[in-house]
Amino acid sequence: MLPPRLREGDTVAVVAPAGPVRAERLRPGLELLAERFDVRCDDGVYSATGFLAGDDDRRAAELNAAFRDKDVRAIVLARGGYGITRILDRLDAAALRSDPKPIVGFSDATALLSWAHRHAGVRGIHGPVVEQLGRLPASDVQWFVHMITTTAPAGIIPADLQAIGASPGKPLEGVLLGGNLCLLSHLAGTSSMTHGGQVLLIEDIGERPYAIDRYLTHLRNAGVLEGVQAVVCGDFTNCAETTNTQDPDVWAVIDERLRAFDLVGVRGLPVGHGERNLALPYASRCSLDASAGTIELLEPAVG
Repeated sequence: MLPPRLREGDTVAVVAPAGPVRAERLRPGLELLAERFDVRCDDGVYSATGFLAGDDDRRAAELNAAFRDKDVRAIVLARGGYGITRILDRLDAAALRSDPKPIVGFSDATALLSWAHRHAGVRGIHGPVVEQLGRLPASDVQWFVHMITTTAPAGIIPADLQAIGASPGKPLEGVLLGGNLCLLSHLAGTSSMTHGGQVLLIEDIGERPYAIDRYLTHLRNAGVLEGVQAVVCGDFTNCAETTNTQDPDVWAVIDERLRAFDLVGVRGLPVGHGERNLALPYASRCSLDASAGTIELLEPAVG
């Protein structure tokens, strides 16, 4: 289901269910959100327990409180990192289902977006975390605001896309799912992995090309790619081979795997851990024309 759109002055909860947050990195994004919305960001987001923003109890309780609070109309993650898969079994799907609200995030939030769609039937937004907002181009921030406030489809994504993988045929339509490739691979076979998308979004950071090969091959072997017709590639940041420079680069690996799976693909979508991160409506229908290098969003992120 589509969560309701936000209006100016609505309450946005900023939560930290993954890695620890630094106040100086969060502040610019908080200020941008506060220009339009009532931002709720409790001191708990600055908790730190090793590589996590506090222990599992704290992080799960923070998310559940946001799900259950009727005043909260959207949930935006402070940052990614690691830790969300540790708390999925503690989250209140019934609360989110009874009061749908968009969840916005990417990277480790891939697990949360997938969980929300699978267990609560609520569509989220694969988009920037608050730590990113302050350093994104103004156009990407405007696109993000459009996603959470406008009930009209965004239309053609402003991006210069190039074909990759199997030879492109006629344009196709399908539901867009996916996110961080490493997370998708680790979700395969779990109760929080959502299925049914014909267009798979993938992006990653800091993974060597052989690991990208492993993740894609695992998704195929686990049956996750059944029904997938096309793959949309965002950024693969710092995914270069650093040890054996004779090995193929990451794009050669992705191209080979998609060809082997007979999957059409495009690359060049400004999504992920790079300098840009366009927000995309999770589990929405889109139209992909790999030959023309275009993706059109056919459904909004909010209703």
